[in-house]
Amino acid sequence: MHNLATWKEERLFNWLKSQSFYSDLVFAKGQMSRWDCYAPGKKHRIELKCRRKHYDDILIEKSKYDALIAEANKHGDVPVYINSTPKGVYCFDLRKHDGFWELRRMPKTTEFSERQFIVKEVGYLNIKDAFMLKVS
Repeated sequence: MHNLATWKEERLFNWLKSQSFYSDLVFAKGQMSRWDCYAPGKKHRIELKCRRKHYDDILIEKSKYDALIAEANKHGDVPVYINSTPKGVYCFDLRKHDGFWELRRMPKTTEFSERQFIVKEVGYLNIKDAFMLKVS
């Protein structure tokens, strides 16, 4: 059994690549890319996130969403947001989600040592709207 609460994006990438659905998965070429990986066979341009806690509503930053949508549109790809939580791996087709934005005061980074807060524009994707991948 996998402890999904300890996963980082590279582990999620490797697990996804080991599944027949994404066996052709490759990392984005640029380290500063606004997306993490690409599945050429399905034309899925993918952003990965690993969450230590489970939430039914999964956060996405609007700037990440906008960049992923723009890049996918430029190449005729499907923009996909994949999140792992302790309860599973959830895949969202971002073409089906828009118009759910709000401003929230949040930590600038996820690093616990840096507690600087800024206002971010964010939205929430409910897991009931996701395709769930079983992890065993």
